[in-house]
Amino acid sequence: MKRLVWFYRISSVSLFALGFIVLLGGQGFRVNLTPSEPLGLWRIVKPDRPILVGDLVFICPPDTDALREARARGYLRFGLCAGWVAPLIKRVVATSGQAIEIHDDVRIDGRPLPHSHVARTDGQGRGMVQYEGGVVPPGTVFLHSAFSGSFDSRYFGPLPMEGILGLAQGVWTYAP
Repeated sequence: MKRLVWFYRISSVSLFALGFIVLLGGQGFRVNLTPSEPLGLWRIVKPDRPILVGDLVFICPPDTDALREARARGYLRFGLCAGWVAPLIKRVVATSGQAIEIHDDVRIDGRPLPHSHVARTDGQGRGMVQYEGGVVPPGTVFLHSAFSGSFDSRYFGPLPMEGILGLAQGVWTYAP
């Protein structure tokens, strides 16, 4: 009997938590559990201006072979974007027309991007494919996170701006 009561309590708390998360998600809130940006509760804010270099955004990545491989390797979390991945939270570091060079680190228009070392292997020793570089095409953005283990445009290249859900605004965050 005690097991049944315990089961009902856990089930009730779990359903309440799931409902709360769904409710928050419907209001534009997201929980970030990745170290790319501070952990915690964030809000997606619709911008009232064009997206600029320096903006922190939530973006749904397109369902491409490279991003499906990243999902299979565990670089991307489960979510409601195409390919069943969660939106990424990344900083825009280059926009249309800017030149990207990638070697051991990233250079934008010839200037080094801080904290942009390019990993040759992931944490499990698997080879990482890096973006070849080039000019950021119209309608796309190059994304970055200062976290050294971040899976960002260093590896998958620019993403379409149409995937941007909005600006990321911290509500209650914690940077370990």
